[in-house]
Amino acid sequence: MYVGLDIGTTSIKVIVAEDVKGQLNVIGYGNVRSKGLSRGVIVDIDQVVGAMKEAIKDAEEKVDVSIDEVIVGIPANMLQIEQCRGMITLSDNNNRSREITEDDVRAVVQAAMTQSLPPERAVIDVVPDEFIIDDYSVTDPREMQGMRLEMKGVLYTGSATIIHNIRKSVEKAGVRINEIVVAPIASAQVALSEDERNFGSILIDLGSGQTTAAVIHDHKLKYTYVDQEGGNYITRDISVVLNTSPANAERLKTTYGYALASMAETEESFSVQVVGQQEPEMITEEYLAQIIEARLRQIFGKIYQALDGINALSMPGGIVLTGGGADIWGIKELAEEIFGVRVKIYRPEEMGLRTPTFTQVIGLIEYGVRQSEINHLVRSVVHNTSYRPNIKSEPVDDSNQELVHYQEEPEVDYIASPADEEFQAIDDDNLAKKGIRDWKFFKWFSELFK
Repeated sequence: MYVGLDIGTTSIKVIVAEDVKGQLNVIGYGNVRSKGLSRGVIVDIDQVVGAMKEAIKDAEEKVDVSIDEVIVGIPANMLQIEQCRGMITLSDNNNRSREITEDDVRAVVQAAMTQSLPPERAVIDVVPDEFIIDDYSVTDPREMQGMRLEMKGVLYTGSATIIHNIRKSVEKAGVRINEIVVAPIASAQVALSEDERNFGSILIDLGSGQTTAAVIHDHKLKYTYVDQEGGNYITRDISVVLNTSPANAERLKTTYGYALASMAETEESFSVQVVGQQEPEMITEEYLAQIIEARLRQIFGKIYQALDGINALSMPGGIVLTGGGADIWGIKELAEEIFGVRVKIYRPEEMGLRTPTFTQVIGLIEYGVRQSEINHLVRSVVHNTSYRPNIKSEPVDDSNQELVHYQEEPEVDYIASPADEEFQAIDDDNLAKKGIRDWKFFKWFSELFK
């Protein structure tokens, strides 16, 4: 049994699944409103723990099992990606080679992780590219013989505070962490095809608290960009502009919202309960769409600048949108207009979970299931957890697994954008270009948050 835990800004999701002969079957889930999070980052551990316990209990009751450990995702905030390398000597005093054990693998991983990190950073994950025994590259060195063992790989580091708070919250919720996975890596496991991960694609996760763009190429996470604007910002825009409650704004967004004003009906209107007024006001679909489009243009515009700066938009896989914010009519067409590449939306296929908001939590389980035993062993060193070989429910046909042997080293060390603690008002230019009604009101609204 595998359990994925997605600690999101709006909701905390728990998915329980079984892997039977290479087929991942979701058998239950819990989904509760988040507390104690802001822009994907924990700001109140006790509140998060309470929501986490509720989600876990919900999932346990649906499948009638006890959840003891989870695979948890960590956001790409302040993520750094760099190469790492470790080497150990295997020969004895008589200069003879010997068989490589799991302890040797642990030792070479520790050697690769040993480097000077500032106190504010911590290791999230190590992904081996290759092991080298006496200058010969191998995928899994266990039970082979040699005099020297090396490991080349990719080292992911992040904010020590973010990592500590996640670990502490999960621990206080009464479960153990089996693995910690960088969120875009998990999402890419299900949202991108084998060819898209190989030839190169961009995965944009429109979360409620932030939007993350990840560049995947040669089955590796090469780059991340985090914009501290997400679906909640669209909701807030609607709430402020229409002077209605956040709950009403969210309902309007999900029920009547369009990402492109040109796709909305100019004659179709609906009532909006305005704060301080007894009678509701009538608003057109087009007007609501103009509000939504302005924010999305700002988000996509920033991402475009970041991706264009590293020439990522030339990759053949195009862009895949996912996350709760991707579930807005017309967002595919808007993204294609802004980025100038092929865009598609990924929705999970599991019954009852067919919305983009469940992509990451399903990806966490899929990623854990599809990893090779040697990768599980490496991660047990990183996360200081027990290593258990052959953990699948039943023997799995290897042909159904997507195990990757990395050959090429990353060309550049990539760094995710830092978190922005300020609410970002919509740029005036984005609004002016769309000719939004009541421009003076929008101008006043933008000035509020500068």
